[in-house]
Amino acid sequence: MNRPAAIFLDRDGVINRERGDYTYKIEDFELLPGVTEAIKLMHDAGFKIIVITNQAGIAKGIYTVEEMKACHEKMQQSCNHFIDAIYYAPGHPSFSESLLRKPDSLMFEKAIAKYNIAPAVSWMIGDKERDLIPARKLGVNTILIGNHSSAYADYNSDDLFSACKLILESAHLS
Repeated sequence: MNRPAAIFLDRDGVINRERGDYTYKIEDFELLPGVTEAIKLMHDAGFKIIVITNQAGIAKGIYTVEEMKACHEKMQQSCNHFIDAIYYAPGHPSFSESLLRKPDSLMFEKAIAKYNIAPAVSWMIGDKERDLIPARKLGVNTILIGNHSSAYADYNSDDLFSACKLILESAHLS
């Protein structure tokens, strides 16, 4: 039986606009251009779509789990519910240590185990090095969004849609 491939996505800065502050109010949660199309493209190509996000504002008391989940529901609705799972780490080192929080890999490991994902044909798309470190540790391919570099990035891309096109081209699925 073939194991599925996954697209792991960071949230802030990849799916929704990075505001420089925590994004937890539903009225501030704005998808970036091309995100809906990119997620549909990868869903239609047979990838599991899994969001992996640090949400330290919960531990800091800035927002609640319910506020975060409202943003996630808006994200799901905007993406036609093509996102298979959302894993979040509510902790912050100043308040609580957690292996869930990127750059640790527990959120990835849970998703890989639950969905029987094949890491070698899966991809992590993030906008910070800490998004890529756990993916690389587990043998997942990496793409860094933005105009900065990282030793942990296999590829760089301007945005999620361009990253997804790159994945499809590298897998000869386009």
